[in-house]
Amino acid sequence: MPGIVPHRHCLVCGKAIEPDKNFCSDDCKVAWEKERKRQRNFSLMMLALLMILLFFIIFTPR
Repeated sequence: MPGIVPHRHCLVCGKAIEPDKNFCSDDCKVAWEKERKRQRNFSLMMLALLMILLFFIIFTPR
């Protein structure tokens, strides 16, 4: 496609950036890492809650 320079978009804000980069700035990189950490913590919390729930379902007397 003529006229379109090879590029990617920032994973956080969507700005056009160089093809070999993932983020347009350090601020976007920090925001991405913060969000990834939040998502990881949420997933671990849900896994722990599921394990506790299964434990009670399996080991409580009927």
